[in-house]
Amino acid sequence: MSFKVNKTIEGELVVRDAKIALLASRFNSIVVDRLIEGAIDALVRHGAQERHLEVIRVPGAFELPLAAKALAESKRFHGLVALGAVVRGDTAHFDYVAGPCTNGLAALSLEYQWPIGLGVLTTETMEQALDRAGGKAGNKGADAALSVVEMISVLKRLKD
Repeated sequence: MSFKVNKTIEGELVVRDAKIALLASRFNSIVVDRLIEGAIDALVRHGAQERHLEVIRVPGAFELPLAAKALAESKRFHGLVALGAVVRGDTAHFDYVAGPCTNGLAALSLEYQWPIGLGVLTTETMEQALDRAGGKAGNKGADAALSVVEMISVLKRLKD
């Protein structure tokens, strides 16, 4: 099926002097450190200058929305890559962390009209988390970083 539209707006996967924050939890650092590496690698390969990247660490995924709000209010960055790993385990802890974390980040993105790449893994097992942090399922930190790059571009085009 083919459609005829007047105009299509898409973002580019090229960083043009954007300042990007990488907000990462320390909990499950064996996974999160790999997500950070993947995000930085993707950003640099797409034109980011390392001097325009900043890594901010917080205790866990539950603390990501509060730190993200402070970063949004600072207006120092064009976008944010949120990185963390919440693994289900044997307790209800997963249910109390994963939802509030992702919902809080989504609400901030809308409230501030600020691109936030969601690189917070929510997995059943540590093996699944490692697979998504540079293993056989790729690196979701890199994917989240590229989403931010594209959304910075899309939002700029929508404002122009």
